[in-house]
Amino acid sequence: MSTSFLQAPMAALVPSTSVHSLRSKSTRSLKTFCSAKIPNPMPAHINPNDPFLSKLAAAAAASPEAFVNRPSNSGTLPYLDIYDSPTLMASPAQVERSASYNEHRPDTPPPDLPSLLLHGRIVYIGMPLVPAVTELVVAELMYLQWMDPKAPIYLYINSTGTTRDDGESVGMESEGFAIYDTLMQMKCEVHTVAVGAAIGMACLLLAAGTKGKRFMMPHAKIMIQQPRLPSSGLLPASDVLIRAKEAMVNRDTLVKLLAKHTGNSEEFVTKTIRRPYHMDSRRAKEFGVIDKVLWRGQETIMAEVAPPEEWDKSAGIKVVDKF
Repeated sequence: MSTSFLQAPMAALVPSTSVHSLRSKSTRSLKTFCSAKIPNPMPAHINPNDPFLSKLAAAAAASPEAFVNRPSNSGTLPYLDIYDSPTLMASPAQVERSASYNEHRPDTPPPDLPSLLLHGRIVYIGMPLVPAVTELVVAELMYLQWMDPKAPIYLYINSTGTTRDDGESVGMESEGFAIYDTLMQMKCEVHTVAVGAAIGMACLLLAAGTKGKRFMMPHAKIMIQQPRLPSSGLLPASDVLIRAKEAMVNRDTLVKLLAKHTGNSEEFVTKTIRRPYHMDSRRAKEFGVIDKVLWRGQETIMAEVAPPEEWDKSAGIKVVDKF
């Protein structure tokens, strides 16, 4: 008897008039609730012009049941699953771009500093010329050439070349030649700027910039020297001789390229780099490595400075040629 009672339909237990009245009452209640004004889910302090939040408010007004009839045991935070709606998140490209990261928009992480410099067509060499540095610099130059073959590239150099600051060799001379050959293939102008130091092969890269666009900071230092061999204590004598011959070939190539970009003769450059030759901004300009020193107001200041002879004359100093 009890089993048949449980299996009996609801309509048999409740009168038909009561069922119809309950249905009509629930329908009227739902229509009344849906026609009522749904409060704006956006707080007052949120930007009302935000396209994403505007779509969220429109979805709340179009489907209030999604916001009211929430599951009681949902595994997500309140209203968090609304953001997964295909209507709201149809395509990431629909999200408005913003320069700031405080507008609650789905933005990508901020770019790193080298990427920002690359966006400004700036390539910075701040390490010795080892294979990893050469790979990155060549790739950046090729990318900038592909992006715009007419816009200039700004190459900032603060490198000790293929050696460390103590003179120990850390890279092959081919690393510097690889960057140099890439610069020679550029169709656009390459503005080179020496900041800090430009030693050895780095000095060649500085001189390889576009004529008239080679600059140097006032207190930067430049030094040219012969190519150096890495440590060869464990090599046999025949291999040492082979390396020495290769170093001589690299030296001759470096001399030819420096003579080409500085306007000096090969004999003069060969004589100069017999020993390390250090240059400040004035000597570098006289040697032909750079064209201008980046010093604000330098031209005006230097034009107003009297030559040493006038200083001596005004101070009453007589120059004696012979003692």
